[in-house]
Amino acid sequence: MTTLTETSARHAARKPRQRGDRSPAASVALHTTLIVASVIAVFPVLWVLLTSLKPAKFATTTDFFKETTFENYTNLIKDTEFLSWFGNSVVVAGLSTVIGVFVSATTGYAVSRFRFPGKRGLMWTLLITQMFPVAVLIVPIYNIMASIGLLNQPAGLVITYLTISVPFCAWMMKGFFDTIPHEIDESGQVDGLTPFGTFWRLILPLAKPGLAVTAFYSFITAWGEVAYASAFMVGDENLTLAGGLQKFVNQYGAQWGPMTAASVLIAIPAALVFLFAQKHLVTGMSAGAVKG
Repeated sequence: MTTLTETSARHAARKPRQRGDRSPAASVALHTTLIVASVIAVFPVLWVLLTSLKPAKFATTTDFFKETTFENYTNLIKDTEFLSWFGNSVVVAGLSTVIGVFVSATTGYAVSRFRFPGKRGLMWTLLITQMFPVAVLIVPIYNIMASIGLLNQPAGLVITYLTISVPFCAWMMKGFFDTIPHEIDESGQVDGLTPFGTFWRLILPLAKPGLAVTAFYSFITAWGEVAYASAFMVGDENLTLAGGLQKFVNQYGAQWGPMTAASVLIAIPAALVFLFAQKHLVTGMSAGAVKG
């Protein structure tokens, strides 16, 4: 006669595998895949960092820890216009981020909450403008900037980057505002707030995840863009970081030391912005995608 313990053990043995349970082989395969993916993701960054710490004679070798030096960084700052490029990029990226967040948020809120003539046309315009590649837009935008005297001016780059970031961010913010109850707007009207007052005082504090994603996307768009920055800006003192990096590459070869050092310094602000916004990124992007 079987005991209660034996019966329970048999039932446990016949118990179907839960969805979240994995076999040892599946766990090994999963962890191996994650490790390989992590190595692939980190390897280029680590290679650039270690190359920036090598003297020129070892730049293209695998002798990473032989004669380690910070000479590439000191020469970059002393012998080039890197600080000017950095300052120009900060101005352009900062203005693009601030203006892009404001325009995207107000546009997304208007499209989400109000009915007005041309609303559908505006939404289609925001959608269609995202379909054109840089190669198609660079010539007409160049001609427009030249006609209004904004070539070789930071304002020209800011306007150009807004044409890239605002359509996408406005659509995303519209989807995010759709998730905020309309009753909040109605409570603002009862309290005597104007539509903009309701937006500024009640809605925006609830939209921090969406604003963080918008700010991050606007900043990255302006900080790392190459094509427009190279075409619209000339003169060492007017270049941004993306254009300045091209000074280290010519038809005879590349100056790997200063170029990798500059790449490391360029990545630091982008990493800081990402760390600042990361806790809101998943929430903001998922909310913008649900009802966008």
